[in-house]
Amino acid sequence: MAGYIFSLNDIQALKTLIQYGVYSTNLSHPKNNLWKIHHEGTFADYFSMKAGDNVYFFIERKIYGIGELVNIHFDCKFLNYPEADIPTIQDYKSIKNKLLLNQNEDSLQNRFVCTFKPSPFFFEMGIDMDDVLASNPKSFRMLRAFWKLSFIKIDDEENKALRDIILKRNEQYLNNTEGKFPFDSSLQKEIATKLTTKYTLSSNNVLLYSSHTDKIKHEMAVEAHIVDTISRNSKSIFGSWDYVSHQVIASPFKPIDYMDKMDVFGYRFIPGFDTISKYLLIEIKKDSATKDAIDQIMKYVDWINQEYTFGDYSMIHAFLVAYDFSNETIAYRNEICKRNYTKGRRPTIADVWENVRLIKYRYNPSTKTLDFEEV
Repeated sequence: MAGYIFSLNDIQALKTLIQYGVYSTNLSHPKNNLWKIHHEGTFADYFSMKAGDNVYFFIERKIYGIGELVNIHFDCKFLNYPEADIPTIQDYKSIKNKLLLNQNEDSLQNRFVCTFKPSPFFFEMGIDMDDVLASNPKSFRMLRAFWKLSFIKIDDEENKALRDIILKRNEQYLNNTEGKFPFDSSLQKEIATKLTTKYTLSSNNVLLYSSHTDKIKHEMAVEAHIVDTISRNSKSIFGSWDYVSHQVIASPFKPIDYMDKMDVFGYRFIPGFDTISKYLLIEIKKDSATKDAIDQIMKYVDWINQEYTFGDYSMIHAFLVAYDFSNETIAYRNEICKRNYTKGRRPTIADVWENVRLIKYRYNPSTKTLDFEEV
């Protein structure tokens, strides 16, 4: 399973969140009735949440856990109030009874919430970040680049490594009543009484308020919609994937501002097993794609091969999504997007990988979604 690590400022906030099992990101208010890129990125973060994903909290160098996202009725993540995904500032007095998480007028900045429970417990002993990273150095990728973000998503391998060190350090508390934060489900029960389909998270309004005719103004809005589509297992040109994330590290460790990041990354398991069979890579351009975009996606293909598939290019499915592709770019794809590789040892089988698909998008105002067409 995947995991989410949420960053907090103080211990009291940690105790309160764990006690009630509800988390919400504080977002700045939108301006001029438009979503900014960082708003759209937060949407994308929530879209990929699934019940069963683990939950951790990071505060003052230490990581606390372990919880898991849990469904209330139809999902584990919701709008905090109806139309919270529209970039306007609503009147607090008129909607305060509709807020799922309502502390004061500042709760209008909590536009999304997610719900979780202990799994098996939230331990009072936090693990220092250095100890976490040293416990399994090869498994941690995203955690090493956790900087200036409200939270990050980690994949199955990284999640297991984090879960392991927390359990090992807290083994003595597993079978007694000490060393654990208390949990109270009363707020979740109150939320359950308010939930209707009006609290459903979707990417429709993200696209609507980033659209201009049939184009999208921000690549992050396209990114959020694709993550939403794949996470819902909706039928799409990208296929079905068990894990999906966005802005995933794709370079050796270096200063964070210079890190390369894949727009969308994912993988699928062999049905019925926890063995990964294929990896997903999607690079997005809101305008026409250039030859540079082809070079960029192949750099990420080689990174996945180096870090995840270890020479087997056949496991990689790559997509370049853009508003349009020139004939020059298409020809460059046909020339550059090839890798010769070998499978097996005795006998050695030579093969050629050419799996980069070019996808045009168009905004469809009647459905508030994107239509995709392969070039």
